[in-house]
Amino acid sequence: MNPTNEQAQACLRVCQMLSNGYRNIELFRFNPQTGIVFIFASEELQIIIPTNGIWRFLDETEF
Repeated sequence: MNPTNEQAQACLRVCQMLSNGYRNIELFRFNPQTGIVFIFASEELQIIIPTNGIWRFLDETEF
């Protein structure tokens, strides 16, 4: 499974926003089984991007 076009574009926008805010991207992971992208930035921000490209912050209560 590959990322969708919407997902790939959202990844680019999110990474650019993080970079503009001088945030380090610690981990960028695409899970081929679920099709979800996970981004961990600056030791505190966790972002998921599903196949529809609508990204959101991952709340620690979801673990």
